[in-house]
Amino acid sequence: MNGFEYIARILKQEGVESMPCYPSNPLIEAVAKEGIRPIAFRHERGAVMAADGFSRVSDRKRFGVVAVQAQAGAENSVGGLAQANADNVPMLVLPGGNALDRLNIRPNFSAMRSWESVVKSVEVVVRPSHIGNNMRRAFNGLRTGRGGPVVVELSMDVCGEQVPEESMNYRSPAAAMHQPSKTDVQDAVKALVGAKNPLIWAGAGVMSSRATEQLREFAELIDAPVFTTMPGKSAFDERHPLSLGTGGMTATKAARQWIDSCDVLFAIGASLTSSPYAQAIPDGKFVIHGVLNPEEINKDVAASVGLVGDARLTLEAMIDEVKAQIGAGGRTTGVREQVAAVKSEWLGRWKRYLEDDDEPINPYRLIHELNQNLDLENSTVTHDAGAPRDQIVPFFIATTPHSYIGWGKTTHLGFGIPLTIGAKLAQPDRFCLNMMGDGAFGMSGLDIETSARTGIPITTVVLNNGGMATYPGGFPTAREQFGVSHMQGDYAALGQAMGAVGIHVTKPAELGPALKKAQQLNGEGKTVLIDVKTRFENSRAPERFA
Repeated sequence: MNGFEYIARILKQEGVESMPCYPSNPLIEAVAKEGIRPIAFRHERGAVMAADGFSRVSDRKRFGVVAVQAQAGAENSVGGLAQANADNVPMLVLPGGNALDRLNIRPNFSAMRSWESVVKSVEVVVRPSHIGNNMRRAFNGLRTGRGGPVVVELSMDVCGEQVPEESMNYRSPAAAMHQPSKTDVQDAVKALVGAKNPLIWAGAGVMSSRATEQLREFAELIDAPVFTTMPGKSAFDERHPLSLGTGGMTATKAARQWIDSCDVLFAIGASLTSSPYAQAIPDGKFVIHGVLNPEEINKDVAASVGLVGDARLTLEAMIDEVKAQIGAGGRTTGVREQVAAVKSEWLGRWKRYLEDDDEPINPYRLIHELNQNLDLENSTVTHDAGAPRDQIVPFFIATTPHSYIGWGKTTHLGFGIPLTIGAKLAQPDRFCLNMMGDGAFGMSGLDIETSARTGIPITTVVLNNGGMATYPGGFPTAREQFGVSHMQGDYAALGQAMGAVGIHVTKPAELGPALKKAQQLNGEGKTVLIDVKTRFENSRAPERFA
């Protein structure tokens, strides 16, 4: 068999069942012959983002795999790779590559040279006999250490050659697991149980390591409140009395209050990267930083104790040490009542926005209706970049792992649709919904057709307010005289034209029935686009309106 066929055989051996792709790569035909489903998107970035979505809702045993063509196809993939790399999301990327004698000839594209800053690792196939080693290193990189895109560039001439039979001996690599030292764990627990006002800061690593139950047990043992980052939202049930909710660019009041007032902060499965899309940690805290990648510790936040290792193994060790120090029954601190009081007061001030009956529709009313009308334990909801992200993050109630997908150390408009398709592919029994603005729809709206064509039904809610609400004051002359930031479109009609069911919503009372209908239609295999006529307002900082 040739190199493409051997790679397809390896993917089959590794349990790969589907592969987003676009538009041309010999691997597409090769995987189809192996029974792996190629799924054609409308652009390369969408295919990469769908592989990302698949990985985000899977554990470290399953990964999104994507193939794009050489040259322009690979060049057009960079945005999707950057998004995954920023959020430490593992995926296997298999771009076509030029023939070896054309690799360094301008203007030929080379992933090996050009993608280094947006991927975890990249290598190029230079001999057919090396393919097994190339792929073993790739899967080892996916299973071990920090997440991120792992790239094997497929030289067209080399991969088209026959693979020597003696070289076809691929063996799947096992994951190498790491956990912190016993003395570091002892120091961390001593600091936490001795703190006056401890805080647990949970990131996406808690979910990728399947540690949500361990997080709950640990929080209950020491009776400390839990804040989740935007990528970590749904790692801790937000109905739990110890939940402070989530923060990104915006946050719940309880989250911000405890971040400011805590004396000991225990971060687990989080990079603590300084970002406009993350809550800032004030100086002077005693920080315990538990993370898989040692390069993250002391990067942006000074750590008093560093715990390098897998989040689940770290939490299990912490649980055992807490029981050794204070007993298996844990303790009661009275913090639950404090959290409840702050939540009640905050939500009371927001009630008029969340239940607003005015027209055009207030976006916060949509979020309220999502909480009221979805089966939260069996749904996966995500946002797109901009105002929809900032509006939904504090208020949507995340329950089970991956009932919400938060993302964004770099924030690419249009990520929501392909991300949701990938998530639905990985968890077909869940109702998967994306909430986006009309600006974001312009970046990936045609992949509504991908969802409808491929029978991977999702629901997209477009907040149709006629413009880019996030930037109302940035260029007033350009906006008023030349219409910059103004937009128009009947998105429900566009969805209908692409094979989806389009639903128009203009009144608040129509939101609940539309969401119920969408769940029914998705269950029947039909893609849905709900076009919601919303008011034009900037909502980056929710507290400013209360």
